[in-house]
Amino acid sequence: MAPAKLAIGVEIMNTRARIALLPDGRRLHLQDGPIDLIIEAFGSKREVQSAYTAAASRFVTILDELCSELPLLRQAAGPEGSRLSGVVARKMLDAVLPYAADNFITPMAAVAGAVAEEILIAMTAAADLARAYVNDGGDIALHMDSSEEFQIGMVERPDRPSLFGTAKLCGSDPVRGIATSGWRGRSFSLGIADAVTVLAESASAADAAATIIANAVDLPGHPAITRVPACEIAPDSDLGTRPVTQHVGNLSHEEIALALDFGVSTARNLLGRRLICAAALHLQGETRVVGSSRLKLVSSRSLAHA
Repeated sequence: MAPAKLAIGVEIMNTRARIALLPDGRRLHLQDGPIDLIIEAFGSKREVQSAYTAAASRFVTILDELCSELPLLRQAAGPEGSRLSGVVARKMLDAVLPYAADNFITPMAAVAGAVAEEILIAMTAAADLARAYVNDGGDIALHMDSSEEFQIGMVERPDRPSLFGTAKLCGSDPVRGIATSGWRGRSFSLGIADAVTVLAESASAADAAATIIANAVDLPGHPAITRVPACEIAPDSDLGTRPVTQHVGNLSHEEIALALDFGVSTARNLLGRRLICAAALHLQGETRVVGSSRLKLVSSRSLAHA
């Protein structure tokens, strides 16, 4: 079988991966198994081509690296994690370790952010770029010079994208990673948040924190919430028999407020520990924002600042 060919003219010896420029001619699409990335770089044509070539070259090795250590990556983060050897696997472990003492969490909670981060590192090592992003299913790694900025939309429901607000990020801000978690997303959640968007210093850190905060937005035992053991839906899930949210019925204003209060408490704790820079928590039309003033969070609706 012939090797997959990158649209900008580089041959990659991985026939499984899909590598192509999108129709707009600006963004690069990389897909291999469950990993699906949208990438955009800003700079001269030569630098962008170098960045995309580096991204594709690194991308085709990542899935096999992760699969080779999958049993460890699906275990609760702890001392066994020291046996992980892959660069991305180590990023995943480092991102979740701050939570391991008080929560069940595996390195898989940071996989999307860590992959995005690793691809961005390859790009910026190969090219001089003013700005760039790697979007792994809504978990985004960012690069920008001090004079640059990004405007990022916060998605109300990952399964039906619409925005409940935006975050304006400047190059002078510490934020280089964004992640969103919630029960409607592509990964399982123990909580009931429609979406929790976290801004952090790296994409892997944002990914892990979004998981923790989204899990905390909850009303344990509420009759309107349907939960199913994760292994009944995905037998190989790292969550095993832990009940994951499958449906959330209509909640009263007071119930929504209480669930968000739990999440806000967790987000404030992480902000105090400098594990995140800001977070926006969204549940059934209500939103709370933690740490927003520093990062110029702006919303298309009225937000409650916690």
